[in-house]
Amino acid sequence: MNEQELRRLIGAVKHGKLSRRDFARRMLAVGLTAPMATQLLAIGGVANAQARSQYKPTKRGGGGLLKVLWWQGATLLNPHFAVGTKDQDASRFFYEPLAGWDADGNLQPVLAASIPGREDGTLAADGKSVTWKLKQGVTWHDGKPFTADDVVFNWEYAKDPATAATTSAVYTDVMVEKVDQYTVKVLFQKPTPFWALAFVGAQGMIIPKHLFADYAGGKSRDAPTNLKPVGTGAYKFKDFKPGDMVSGEINPNYHMENRPYFDAFEMKGGGDAVSAARAVLQSGEFDFAWNMQVEDEILQRMEKGGKGRVAISPGGNIEHIQLNTTDPWTEVDGERSSLKTKHPTLSDPAVRQALSVLVDKDSIEKHIYGRTGIATANFVNNPERFRSKSTKFEFNVDKANDILEKAGWKKGSDGIREKDGKKLKFVYQTSINQPRQKTQAIVKQACQKAGIDIEIKSVTASVFFSSDVANPDTYTKFYCDLQMYTTTMTQPDPELFMKQFLSEEAATKENKWQGRNITRWRNKEYDDIHKAGQVEVDPVKRAAMFIKLNDMVINDQVVIPVVARPAVQAMGNKLVATMSGWDNNTWDIQNWYKEA
Repeated sequence: MNEQELRRLIGAVKHGKLSRRDFARRMLAVGLTAPMATQLLAIGGVANAQARSQYKPTKRGGGGLLKVLWWQGATLLNPHFAVGTKDQDASRFFYEPLAGWDADGNLQPVLAASIPGREDGTLAADGKSVTWKLKQGVTWHDGKPFTADDVVFNWEYAKDPATAATTSAVYTDVMVEKVDQYTVKVLFQKPTPFWALAFVGAQGMIIPKHLFADYAGGKSRDAPTNLKPVGTGAYKFKDFKPGDMVSGEINPNYHMENRPYFDAFEMKGGGDAVSAARAVLQSGEFDFAWNMQVEDEILQRMEKGGKGRVAISPGGNIEHIQLNTTDPWTEVDGERSSLKTKHPTLSDPAVRQALSVLVDKDSIEKHIYGRTGIATANFVNNPERFRSKSTKFEFNVDKANDILEKAGWKKGSDGIREKDGKKLKFVYQTSINQPRQKTQAIVKQACQKAGIDIEIKSVTASVFFSSDVANPDTYTKFYCDLQMYTTTMTQPDPELFMKQFLSEEAATKENKWQGRNITRWRNKEYDDIHKAGQVEVDPVKRAAMFIKLNDMVINDQVVIPVVARPAVQAMGNKLVATMSGWDNNTWDIQNWYKEA
């Protein structure tokens, strides 16, 4: 589809001759997802679609206690320090962004009065700025007013390197100006095709200036409100036991009419995915359970209990194995896995290539994940427009042996390959849950047949995904050779997602291990292509750039994709909760309710 045809279709929607739904269908036919179709319509001057309300309660409260399970318990409640989904989801009960992404890829206003668009000039025609008008009359949980000053402060707070915010990548390359008390303007250095990033969705939750201003920069970790949130959300903070329980109560002054439905909530953390699934699907003790990383055969058996159902939402999440580019066993200036080192054996391309054909992805899908995990060769799997067609995967022990043999890695008397006095012995870690331990076992068995010794390490999920900078076993420290987990893609565009391989994003002691680049891989060509992709307005050229980035990390075996994982949750039969593959699990928490 050329630019002229695209403009004709956008014009047809604008003048009522073509529906948004038909436009989205035509875009899907050429590989564009609904979220990207929405962005194209906005740039073309078509107003954003309004959400069709399905919310039935006619008054605020009265719904009793909402009980939810996250088997990885939240460890802090500042969204700018969220390490993993569990911290983002917990924070979203209290904090809100300007807008969120619904399941169809449409932006829905939360703290914004409306979604920016060309028709009213709030989305600049040159793609270099976007103006957000804020909802008026919103107050923080302590009664202070929410204003443009809070929004500007969040930009200043997150972009400050001393703050070491996990959201820094969203705010570093933009400028934010206060226009008036209820209007802010986000300015981009160059035309920006995916403008709905800052203050939007999972990375866009806003914290109050009046409680965090004294704790910006180097003092950021000392703020009492990191553990006792004061937000604008549907629920007010009640209690928090890190790694165990988050609880809140109804916000009587919430800015959306008749919301929320529930009088209070309890978010229980810890345990494992199987017991969480059982607590919803079989016993009905809980209303909702997050991230059903459970063998599909078990889930289907539990669903027959009749108390609940499994909800599957397509998205961009990927279960993958990371290969450490640095040396986790050597300490330099008080830091292991330092950028000043390189891995003694994984730095050999032949070793990485061998490992990539020793992961039996088809068996992992068939015997473990089923409908909840699809074997893949790619790191970026959705939106389809960005999915590479040039990659492939195979499982071949003989090929792995041949690669290593030709590279000079010879088997010793113990059956383990070695070269120049270095043995192929690796520590392979992940969090504790049954599918991951079964995957580890499959990989270990294949590696043994190729002369690679694997030591399996399984870490309690609350420890592995902890935000505690003193904890040596977190995935961000990466104090081992190989590690496996799911990384989430919370926007319908790979730009932010693929920042996790940028050199400047490397996790280090200096940034409190909050950098998104966990593997510590550094490649100037990758950095340059990503930078160019951020400003490329031609959708075809831009997609080609991100496909190239995917292929670079795959072909260099920076990571080994295992299965693409749609979001899989368990819900009680009476719970009405809209999931989105492009935002937090709790992105729409204000609209959750139970049918009578």
